[in-house]
Amino acid sequence: MAVKSESEILLMCSAIPGRGALRLITAVTLVAVASLRTAGAQQALSTNPIPLSVIVVDSPKAAEQVVARLKKGDDFSAVAREQSVDATANDGGFVGVIDPNRLRIELRDALRGVTAGQFTVPVQIPEGLAILKILPDIAVHNIVSPNPTRILPLLATGAVKYTLSVSGRDEAESIFQALPRSEDLVQDLPAICKSRNDALARVIGQLEERLNPAELQDAASQTASDRIKMNYTAAQLYAFQGQMERAIQHWQTAFQIVQSSSPRLLLPMEETLGIAYLHESEMENDIYRAPGDRCILPSRPLSYTTTQDSEKAVQYFLQYLEQKPEELEVKWLLNLAYMTLGKYPAGVPAKYLIPLSAFESKENSGHFIDVAPAAGISISSLAGGVIVDDFDNDGLLDVVISSMDPCESLHFFHNNGDGTFSDRTAQAGLSDEIGGLNIIQADYNNDGCMDILVLRGGWEYPMRRSLLKNNCDGTFSDVTRASGLAIPATATQSAVWVDIDNDGYLDLFIANERGPNQLFRNKGDGTFEDISHSAGVDRSAFSKGVVAADYDNDGFADLYVSNFSGGNFLYHNNHDRTFTEVSAQAGVQAPFGSFATWFFDYDNDGWPDLLVNSYYQSDDDVVRTYLGLPHNAETMKLYKNMRNGTFKDVTAEVGLDKVFMPMGANFGDIDNDGFLDIYLGNGDPSYGALIPHVLLRNHDGKYFVDVTAASGTGELHKGHGIAFADVDRRGYEDIFAEIGGAVPGDRHAFRLFENPGNGNDWINVHLVGVKSNRAAIGAQIKVTVESDDHTRRTIYRTVGSGGSFGANPMEQHIGLGKSARIVSLELWWPASNTRQKFSQVEKNQFIEIKEFAPVFSRLERKPLRLGGLKREVAAPVNRPAITGDDAAAKQARP
Repeated sequence: MAVKSESEILLMCSAIPGRGALRLITAVTLVAVASLRTAGAQQALSTNPIPLSVIVVDSPKAAEQVVARLKKGDDFSAVAREQSVDATANDGGFVGVIDPNRLRIELRDALRGVTAGQFTVPVQIPEGLAILKILPDIAVHNIVSPNPTRILPLLATGAVKYTLSVSGRDEAESIFQALPRSEDLVQDLPAICKSRNDALARVIGQLEERLNPAELQDAASQTASDRIKMNYTAAQLYAFQGQMERAIQHWQTAFQIVQSSSPRLLLPMEETLGIAYLHESEMENDIYRAPGDRCILPSRPLSYTTTQDSEKAVQYFLQYLEQKPEELEVKWLLNLAYMTLGKYPAGVPAKYLIPLSAFESKENSGHFIDVAPAAGISISSLAGGVIVDDFDNDGLLDVVISSMDPCESLHFFHNNGDGTFSDRTAQAGLSDEIGGLNIIQADYNNDGCMDILVLRGGWEYPMRRSLLKNNCDGTFSDVTRASGLAIPATATQSAVWVDIDNDGYLDLFIANERGPNQLFRNKGDGTFEDISHSAGVDRSAFSKGVVAADYDNDGFADLYVSNFSGGNFLYHNNHDRTFTEVSAQAGVQAPFGSFATWFFDYDNDGWPDLLVNSYYQSDDDVVRTYLGLPHNAETMKLYKNMRNGTFKDVTAEVGLDKVFMPMGANFGDIDNDGFLDIYLGNGDPSYGALIPHVLLRNHDGKYFVDVTAASGTGELHKGHGIAFADVDRRGYEDIFAEIGGAVPGDRHAFRLFENPGNGNDWINVHLVGVKSNRAAIGAQIKVTVESDDHTRRTIYRTVGSGGSFGANPMEQHIGLGKSARIVSLELWWPASNTRQKFSQVEKNQFIEIKEFAPVFSRLERKPLRLGGLKREVAAPVNRPAITGDDAAAKQARP
């Protein structure tokens, strides 16, 4: 659980004894650090470097198991390799030789009195529970210095202020982590749903029983700390379910006890109540189900219909700021609360005002309109993934949406061809496919119909994944067990389909959060075999993203894995179904705290570049980005491909040295200029994480500009799966955004931002593999265009679904700029090493090209009016098939 460093509070894991077998492990006790530290503990550690190893686990139960093994005499490095989720796990937990005073203060405190050969008690850090060991005397001069990026979670960065956790996510997760998880259970999706609901209800009931004075036999023995803990826990669990009125009652009770017994806890309690009342106000005013423009920043002047809860939120934020006027997170939340009252900016005390000028766009991108409700995509859901693609081969793009709610099914929205969608989840046979933080598509069996992979357990615990075979008749079948992908279940939200050996069948890499990453080779008969170890990719880390591209253009796809804790991995393909990890040599290990990632050719030089988003759960640092204040957290990273196997960090050079909180993210071309733009869906589980999404426009591959405000896409609530697609067939890419948090009380309506268009030209290319995989994943497209002044330039695309959280269609929409003429369209199919070249290709049309074919086909695509909205559209130009320059087609695979 992340803690606020400025509040000088410590969130400690405490056992709440209950009747029967109830033992709730929860991080809710707010204890002043100063009251826990003795004078001796304030004494500085020796500055002599010491050799350290570490094991990081994700739950108190796992920490207990590790400590028990170490006490039995198990080898520390062996336990680290097996159970640590830290990036050092592959090195047996070895950190390096380090000055202990560089460590986080809680780790320094734990090391006091520990000598060589001994290990510390488990210590809470933002990434989990850490156990340190001072290694016996060794030849330190033979040991390289620790990689500062890899060990960042252990270092005393100190200044990052994490958003106060108000949502009950941590408390509920403590309950769920304690549930038995046999292999049978993690394979049984309905049982997971039921066991979680039953456990949550049981714990809340027992807490209420203990808090009822009429039922309480030992009321006199309860300390003020006990009452604070139990009320705070009950409040968080009610908030988790969205029962804010009940939650606030318990928080108010805890606050009253704090006022009389624990004055040092007043500030965090005041902020907690401010966040709770603001969330309650949003719910009372139906912001989550019918948001409209009311949670788009910068918003037009507005006032909620019901304002009493917003007024209370303002009261608590002001009380907090009277004591700590410079606390940026609370100032930000105060400004948002005033917006809901219609009193921004005039009503905000001048000393606390955050001007919206900091969020203004410096350019006009055209204004996008949310048409999801009008188009029939009227759902409210939790965090999840989104796929936009043609699942029934009718030329229309359908939408599939998942939810991490383990009781909620997938949602399959069929495109009706008239600007609306119909929910055909039941007809498609997907009603029993429940849960899933992310989903990705591929035609894994080369039958011409797009299949779906559902990924579960992200941020939580192992759950089985689902491979859903498209039956090519509007239905899907779960073939997970038959395909060999069911066991073992893992905790993951990210995977990538990629043909690693150019045999024409898509293989599957799964990035796991606990335990080794997995690589499954497609055997071509509908089944997969796990070759993770022999391929050299079974490293363990808390992996959050994986993407593929042929970064050195040698004809074989490589892999990049982003890790939430530790350095990232770049796996170079050795052309023999093995990989070599080369992230250090290539210069792409950072950021330490990574999340969404992708390869894309941002500067159109024909070489895949790499973007990696950092993820620090800090309103404070994001607001600093907007106000131009120094960052405390790592920024995102953009690595330019140097064409020699290495990358150059150009983040600052292109204006991306910024800190956001992107969970969902993807790329597309919003203005058809041929350069790929970025959309980031921000947030974290706390109700206090109210940070606008970000749309970044790419200027000729030279720099990026924030056009969020101008575009109207600055949604304040949690963003997850993001997809770009020309769903209305007007020649411009729209933006699909799955909105919703990680708890049931944070459900939100889906967004479909329709692109207003700008008159620039385009071409839409659908490729069909013959010897290559049918979906053409990995095939490369090169379009050369000439403008009216006879200036030529080249635009590159690689077929794929985009980033690591959200899936674009496999068809490639390519912006050409204004008044462009296509000089040539060239293809490279790495699996067959075939090249095709076509000339006299007209712009502003949809075409299909088959591998080896000497001609391409024009596709009939009717422009749509999403939700009945009237827009000016340019009709596609009708052109006959054109003969390609490479007429000698090679023989197709049967």
